[in-house]
Amino acid sequence: MHSAPSVIYPVGRSRKAERLLMFLWALGVGCVTLVCLRSGGEVDWRQAMLAFSAVVAGAAAWTGVLRSSAAAELQFDGQAWAITGGAAQRTARASVALDLQSLLLVRLAGPARARRWIWLDRQAMPERWPDLRRALYARAVAAGPVLRPDGSVHHPSP
Repeated sequence: MHSAPSVIYPVGRSRKAERLLMFLWALGVGCVTLVCLRSGGEVDWRQAMLAFSAVVAGAAAWTGVLRSSAAAELQFDGQAWAITGGAAQRTARASVALDLQSLLLVRLAGPARARRWIWLDRQAMPERWPDLRRALYARAVAAGPVLRPDGSVHHPSP
C-alpha cells in the first residue's frame, strides 16, 4: 500500500468559490423576495427576519471572501497538514466538506479545536491538483500499533 504524496498547494482567492457563493446568495434573496411578494403586500416580523437573514448571509459571505484573499500555502508532509500565511496553523486533520471536482471546500481542524475553512481551486496549480486530491482523500498513516476491534494488535508497515 502506498502512502499519500507530500504536497504544497497555493491557497488564496478563488473566483469559482466567489461565483458559487454569489449564486447561492442571489438564490436566497430571490426566495426571500418571492415569499415577501406572495404574502399579499403585508410585511410582518417573519418577512423582516427573512430579509435580515439574507443581508447577514451576504455580509458573512463577503467577509469570508475578503479573509480568504490572503495568499497562503497548504502543506502536507505525508502525516500532518499545515497552512502558512497570515494565520499560520499546524493542523491535525484536513477533511473535504464539498467536492466539485475542480473546486474543494476543505475544513482544517487543529488540536485545540481551532477550525479553518478554505477553498482550493484547481486553477491555482493544475499540475499538483491530482496529488492534492490524493493526499486529502488518503487515510492517515498510523504512527504506531493499531488495536483492532477483536483485541488483536496490528503493526502497520512503513
